[in-house]
Formats: sequence, C-alpha cells, structure tokens
Amino acid sequence: MLKNGDIESMRWYPSPNPNVRLREVTYWSEGLRIKGLLAQPKTGVSESAILYLRGGIQSIGMVRPARIAQFAGMGFTVFAPYYRGNRGGEGKDEFAGEDRYDAVNAVEVLKKFSTGPVHLLAFSRGGIMALWTAVLRSDICSVVTWAGVTDTVLTYKERLDMRRMMKRLYGGTPNTALPAFEERNPLMRIGESKAAYLIIHGLKDENVSPQQAFLLEEALQLNHQPCETWYFPEYTHFFPPTANRKTAKALTVWMKEQEKRKEDIAEAGRDKTEACRGDYG
Repeated sequence: MLKNGDIESMRWYPSPNPNVRLREVTYWSEGLRIKGLLAQPKTGVSESAILYLRGGIQSIGMVRPARIAQFAGMGFTVFAPYYRGNRGGEGKDEFAGEDRYDAVNAVEVLKKFSTGPVHLLAFSRGGIMALWTAVLRSDICSVVTWAGVTDTVLTYKERLDMRRMMKRLYGGTPNTALPAFEERNPLMRIGESKAAYLIIHGLKDENVSPQQAFLLEEALQLNHQPCETWYFPEYTHFFPPTANRKTAKALTVWMKEQEKRKEDIAEAGRDKTEACRGDYG
C-alpha cells in the first residue's frame, strides 16, 4: 500500500532555465493523489532543499515554474505542491484545512531527491501552510514566510473578497464557527516548532496586512524561538522585480546560516556528550 509522500508518477516539464530541470510529480497525501513541481539544478550536487509553499487558492497564485527554477538555480532542490484539488490533483483545496497535510507530506517527496536540510519558503497563503508543516514535523531547519498569512480570523476580517469562500470552507464566520477557524490557526501551536524563522513583509501590504507578521513575531518571541524580521516600509504585497531578486538571494544566504547554526549546536552537543563520557566512563 502506498504511503504518504510516495510518488506515483513523474513527467518532464518545460523549464524556463537551461540550468534547471523540472518535473511534475504526482504523490500520495492522506489517500489522495496530489501534484506538484520539482526543480533540480543540472550541475553540481544539491544537498539543501526548499519546500516552496504557494499562495492563493485554486488557480489564483498557482506555482510558477520560473519562481522555483530561480531557487533551484541558486543550488537548492525545490518542490512546490499545488495542494489538493488543483491541476488534476484529487480532493478539494480547503485553505489550510486537511490540505495542510499536502505540505507536510510533500517533505517526504523532497527527501527522495535531497539528503540535506529542509527549508520552508512560503508566500501569502503559503505562510499558514508552512507554519503547520513546521509544527507537525520535527525535521525542518528553517521557515521563511514572505507576506505570509498566519491567522485565519484576521484574514477573514481583512479580506472582504475572501469571506464568501472562507464561510463556505469553514462552515460559517468567526462568530458562528469559531472552532473551525481556531483549528486552522497554527499560532495556537507554534511553540511545538523547532525551526528558525525569518519573517519578510512589506508594510504597505493590503493583501496580507503587516499585523499578520506582527502576530507571528510576537508568538515566536513569547516561546523564545529564533526569529528574524525583515520589514520593508516602502513595499506592498508584491515587491518590485529588482528588490524581489535581491531579497530572494538574501533569504537563501540566511537559510545557509541556519544550517551552520544547527551544525554548531549539534557539534556542541556531541562535545558535551564526549566530555560526560570522559568524566563518568
């Protein structure tokens, strides 16, 4: 019987970058066939991996081949799940309902192609998917949430254009179906995450307000979890192309720094263990 993260099929996908190969992957998640896009650099060995978690819902905010190829071109193996109900995948997109497990199980897909640390890179709606993945898995090195959604109730209040969709998926409003909103809210359990966090947000963002970033920052600080913030007063939800490229490059440098930090912590732990063995052996 196929398990979560098992691959059913793969097919080659046209790549916009001559140095990156793309394949569309069909994998299993909670008994459903889910699709996603895998990007790998053609040259060199890629030990570090990024799970790219898209924004939007259904066709809005769909995974862009050029975007994941961009990060693969920086030396990472990248996998971007479409989430259930999209591009021929089974099930229904639930905006951080059971579809959160499509992200959780996508890590297993990524690990089949990379043996190194796994980082999460999320944009917009992907933020809430990344937070849940980091809560439900203990093997995530770092999380970068860029203009990320963090709180379901706040999203309902902010986005009048999304209320009809959220009422349909959640079974009501925050006033009439609060448990459904709270059950999808990862901030309630963020203390269970072991990852380091980088929060990126434009302070003129009207799609996902900076308040969402502030809530996550506060929750991480309360739990004494490693967190860095890059706030940009001049930018909205979408950064200008030059700033976008510069930020994308900078966040990969930050990811590598987190790998080194974790290696140093692990090495210190090994040294302490050896010292104890010397004392009591």
